[in-house]
Amino acid sequence: MMTTQSGVMRTSNLPGDNWYTPDTDQYAVEIAGFQTSYAHRPELVVAAHHAEDVRAAVEYAARHGLLVAVQNTGHGLSVPARSGVLITTSRLDHITIDAARRRAQIGAGVRAGALVAAAAEHGLAPLNGSSPSVGMVGYLLGGGVGLMMREFGYAADHVTSIALVTADGRRRTLQPSDELFAAVLGTGGNFGVVTGMEVELVPVSRIFGGQLVFNTPLVPAAVKAWRDWTSTAPETVTSSMTLVRFLDQQGFPPQLRGHFVTSLKIVSTATAEQSEHLVAPLRRIGPTLSDDLREMPYAESYAVHRDLDDPHAYAATNALLSELPDAAIDRLLAALGDEPSTVADLRHLGGAASRPTATSSIEHRDARYALRLTGQGSGTAEPTEFRELLAAMEPWTIGRHLNFIYGAPDAADEAQTRSGYAADSYARLAKLKSVYDPGNMFRFNRNIPPA
Repeated sequence: MMTTQSGVMRTSNLPGDNWYTPDTDQYAVEIAGFQTSYAHRPELVVAAHHAEDVRAAVEYAARHGLLVAVQNTGHGLSVPARSGVLITTSRLDHITIDAARRRAQIGAGVRAGALVAAAAEHGLAPLNGSSPSVGMVGYLLGGGVGLMMREFGYAADHVTSIALVTADGRRRTLQPSDELFAAVLGTGGNFGVVTGMEVELVPVSRIFGGQLVFNTPLVPAAVKAWRDWTSTAPETVTSSMTLVRFLDQQGFPPQLRGHFVTSLKIVSTATAEQSEHLVAPLRRIGPTLSDDLREMPYAESYAVHRDLDDPHAYAATNALLSELPDAAIDRLLAALGDEPSTVADLRHLGGAASRPTATSSIEHRDARYALRLTGQGSGTAEPTEFRELLAAMEPWTIGRHLNFIYGAPDAADEAQTRSGYAADSYARLAKLKSVYDPGNMFRFNRNIPPA
């Protein structure tokens, strides 16, 4: 038996054989995820095989006064559950492509790489992000900053239907006209458990992309040249620039060890010839450590960013910037200092992503750049260097993107969540929360408490 928030629960009395308590072997398998700094450790895990499993788990939690957390891949693990019920959704991995309508029906367990591969068979592409192992639904619930966002906007703006289980244990199918539809997209799981979505696909089968990597002496000039280049770049180009200081040790390429380098990452949907013309000014910055820009099938789009694919400990935060003047660049480079612990990534925003929609809760769309900071996770606290870097960029910061905040659950307070929204929008979401989740059952996230 085990003690719960509402008393005593017996393992033998659980509703199904896919319900696990800490004394079962499968429990450890279910709570494991991509984030290794920490993990959910609830009183009960429900491994959902279909949407009805999710509904039953939420209904059980409501009946016993338990809180509910959700996990697919664990990439964006936010606040860990130390009690209550964890619903794992990785088995809800069905994909149905409707090529004629350019739509995909996806389950909550679908990973980006699987959806990219399925859509590619029809000459189509989803608006996925940089990592093929990220769960699509979690990515969309946070907004979805994709590889082609300047041309097509946030991925969440292309969701057409949501299957959701709310705190009352009710299964709902949400359409864009429903008041809860926009509240769900951009709030990271605050309003229930999504079991599936329908999303739009775009007619893209090939892209031009890759990286230009510049060594230490060219870093300041490269950042400013890229900034200038983005002022006239067409919406068909989405780019970012990563700043990283490599340790001088085995495991890193010899030409990178001990160096501070910048990697310029590009995705263009223009033709190869047009794209070559567009990137010519960037190649004139100077000699590169590597240049692998090329035309490629969209199915190989993961090769642009080359995200780490093995579970590890990490933390991340971000600042949405109104502009990127020389003073901001100088401050950023100075604040990064000589320590190799933090990787900084500047992402060019704008284009279609700047145009508001009524079907999601993604805000701060007037931001021109996003500064993402990623470091090694060492527990539940936010790395000190994050605070120092964010303070350096404060004069140009207009908010945060909550989907780019990972790890560091000790920093997940109300002020952090509010930074993702305008004040009136936050108040509206809190009011909706009081209607659909008055007990704040879904609080293991960047939480919006009920009004």
